[in-house]
Amino acid sequence: MVVLSQPALDLAKYSLLRETCKPAVAAAAADIPAIDLADPDAKSHIVKACEEIGFFKVVSHRVPIELMTKLEDEALRFFSLSQAEKDKARPPYPLGYGSKNIGPNGDKGWIEYLLLNANPLPLFAPNSESLIAAVKEYVTAVKKLSCEVAELIAEGLKIEPRNTISKLLNEEKSDCCFRVNRYPPCPELQAVGGKSMIGFGEHTDPQIISLLRSNNSTGLQICLRDGAWVSVPPDSAAFFVNVGDALQVMSNGRFRSVKHKVVADCNIERVSMIYFGGPALSEKIAPLPQILGDGEESLYKEFYWREYKTAAYKTRLADYRLGPFEKNQNSERF
Repeated sequence: MVVLSQPALDLAKYSLLRETCKPAVAAAAADIPAIDLADPDAKSHIVKACEEIGFFKVVSHRVPIELMTKLEDEALRFFSLSQAEKDKARPPYPLGYGSKNIGPNGDKGWIEYLLLNANPLPLFAPNSESLIAAVKEYVTAVKKLSCEVAELIAEGLKIEPRNTISKLLNEEKSDCCFRVNRYPPCPELQAVGGKSMIGFGEHTDPQIISLLRSNNSTGLQICLRDGAWVSVPPDSAAFFVNVGDALQVMSNGRFRSVKHKVVADCNIERVSMIYFGGPALSEKIAPLPQILGDGEESLYKEFYWREYKTAAYKTRLADYRLGPFEKNQNSERF
């Protein structure tokens, strides 16, 4: 299990160890679009970022830093419990506490995590009331922020009404979830130069959008359109926003769901909190009519969110999940 009290791993045999002969380039802060939500032209900047990278960060977001730090403290208090205590929580299939194993299909990471339904939030372990209270307060604020970002996307694309996308995130039966990841330090890496430990393997997020906040630690990497991996400079006061698979479909490929991953650090603990905004299970996903130009055809088959979520759950992290839902399955992948 991923706890610091465990004996040192034989990293030479550990499947998460990877050569880093071509390490990710460290992105300059200017390379990651920073959108000030107080900027009157924020909607245009967001659309540009979604088109070019599928990833950006938002500042001036009005989510109190106290909510972030309170939740981080509560999560770390849970993760500091003995393994026996943490194992009393429900396993993460589909919701609960997980360690090392990510999903049911063989993916592994240098990680322990909590995965929770955000609508509504359940108690998942004995004595988790204070943590759930902090999660509820945080999720309420971040859900509001996700809807604000979705409405700015709609405005930037000249889609009416303004809540065309945000209502999918805000409806009573929206399928939103929340995840807290802890990546422990991995001191053993100092003894094996030129290698890194995979914390969370490369993947895209299936939902519409994801909002991530982390402590002031490195490790997050994103893949640009040209295939280059870049390291994202940390910013514990900002939220990082990912375009998800569903939004790629809704934009008819104009936006691209960004591939991303996390690598472990020798000395620094990383904690990230991610809100995944998804539609109701019964919602149909297809390119928005306002997106399609004259004579433009949909690149994707229409499908229900339940159908896509079920299919995604059966795949490995790095699989291209949208392939079976493309009309032309030989189209260029990114």
